[in-house]
Amino acid sequence: MLLVIFDLFRGIPYFMRALALFVLTAVVSVSMVVSGCTGLKSGPHQSSRMGDVTDASDHPFGNVQPVDIPAEAYAMGAFLKAEVATDQGDRTEALDEYQQAVKYDPHNGLLRIRLATLYVRNGELKRALDEVNQAIAIEPKSVHAHLLAAGIQSALGNDQVAEREYKTVLKLQPDSQEAYLYLGTLYAKRGDYDQAEQTFHKLIALDPDSFLGYYYAGRVMVAAKNYDKAESYYQRALKLNPQSELVLLDLALLREIENKPKQAVEYYQKVLQLNPNNELVRKRLAELYVGQKKYDAALGQLKRLEQLETNPADTRTKIGLLYFERGDYAEATTEFNLVLGSEPKNWAVHYYLGAAYSELNQTDRAVAEFQQIPETSSHYVDGRLQLAYLYDKRKNFDHAIAALKQAQAQKPKDTEIMGFLVGIYQEQKDYPAAIDLAQKMIALDPKNDKFHFTLGALYDENKQKALSVQEMEHAIQLNPGNAPALNYLGYTYAEDGHNLNEAEKLIKRALDIEPEDGFYIDSLGWVYYQKGQYAKAVVQLQRAVNLTDEDPTIAEHLGDAYLKLGRNVDARQEYQLALKKASETDQVERLKGKLHGLHDVGETSQNR
Repeated sequence: MLLVIFDLFRGIPYFMRALALFVLTAVVSVSMVVSGCTGLKSGPHQSSRMGDVTDASDHPFGNVQPVDIPAEAYAMGAFLKAEVATDQGDRTEALDEYQQAVKYDPHNGLLRIRLATLYVRNGELKRALDEVNQAIAIEPKSVHAHLLAAGIQSALGNDQVAEREYKTVLKLQPDSQEAYLYLGTLYAKRGDYDQAEQTFHKLIALDPDSFLGYYYAGRVMVAAKNYDKAESYYQRALKLNPQSELVLLDLALLREIENKPKQAVEYYQKVLQLNPNNELVRKRLAELYVGQKKYDAALGQLKRLEQLETNPADTRTKIGLLYFERGDYAEATTEFNLVLGSEPKNWAVHYYLGAAYSELNQTDRAVAEFQQIPETSSHYVDGRLQLAYLYDKRKNFDHAIAALKQAQAQKPKDTEIMGFLVGIYQEQKDYPAAIDLAQKMIALDPKNDKFHFTLGALYDENKQKALSVQEMEHAIQLNPGNAPALNYLGYTYAEDGHNLNEAEKLIKRALDIEPEDGFYIDSLGWVYYQKGQYAKAVVQLQRAVNLTDEDPTIAEHLGDAYLKLGRNVDARQEYQLALKKASETDQVERLKGKLHGLHDVGETSQNR
């Protein structure tokens, strides 16, 4: 009986269901009164008959014997309650009542399908699968049951089982467009694009005006990277529905894939004409405009998007980042602070705000932002690196080292962090610590020529010349195009006054790679000086001084070359220039000595 009632109730409006439930309840109540069962508490299969009645006030209907209520009646009542609860949006109540209905009528396949559907909506897929499998056992030809089972199996990753279920549906109902659609997407999911396309063709053969058939065939062809076919299917779908946001959006994305940003913008703008509140499209447009360096247009999209979103924090963050990229750091800090007003624990934005303050040279504020970022944040390490950079700028080496060690604690094998720390030790002239760490970097990456160069330079500064040369040679062996190593080794030879021909070759190789590097040009000039070719040295050293903004060491070299040519006034001028810029004590004392030894001979020829 319930099976018939169930089918009758499908599609009936809510107020009619409620009325039916009221009538059913009234009928059952009258039956219970007539049968003297107003105090019935038993289940559907218990007798619960009362004994002789002696107190008329307790039993107003006398000794009329009660009757059992059929299980189907209980099931019917639970089903009706579930339907009403569903219409009222009370999913918990509906689930409870469907469970009761199945309990009272366990062989009703349609009830089990309804219960399985509710389980799916609650995310309880395994329970849903159990129910729908029992429904199929009861009604093996139920198209609805097999479709639901296929969907659940696919969601659980059991694609082969899902495929069998969809094929069963098509045997039972060969014109099931839904089955073709889902089966085609299933083939696409596993990368069988030819089979997927054939399946959508069958769907289109059933319905030549199948918008979804063309649309999904287009999507499959995009996945297959067959963009011409994708275009054809999308255009057929668009012809069937010219105002489809789905198709227009996919066509825009296809243009992006094809690296046609202008056409992508045109399609996105068409979507916005249909739906000005499409947040996804405004975000994509903003990103395209940024790529085209149309920052004002990008800001316009993001500001409009900010008005659309109930929580505009994400948009504000993007606007802030756009200001940052454009160099409007003050505007960026405004946006980031607004985000933090509503999301004070948005650590990414604390990081961005710190970076903006850093660019504005508001160091204290930048430090405060970076310090707030907790260890649990993905921005913690980057925040510590920024702190180290700021402390290093202030020559606060102890704090810089502490920040780097905090970062290193989370990434102990990060050679970038290690390299930063090496640089701080080098500034402190703590060469043993720097050398030890550089050696650890090489242990992690033995074939990194840059690490060998760094270690070689440290050895040189620590007065370990032989080890320095060894590391520079190793760096060049690993990478013959390592210009800094070529120059460093060549200059080392020149400083020592030996291997001068080899030094010249090494430095010229470096200059082939970086011909306008003033320091390399200085090295070549110094080789010529050491060879006694002073005129050639002056030519190179003059170039080097101009290219390096009058570096004190290079100015001193030029002064030495002038002195060798008897150009004492020019030499004095270069020594004085070098002295003004020199910061190293040794060089300062050396320059003073050279100036003291010079006699002003103004009549000396000045052939610059």
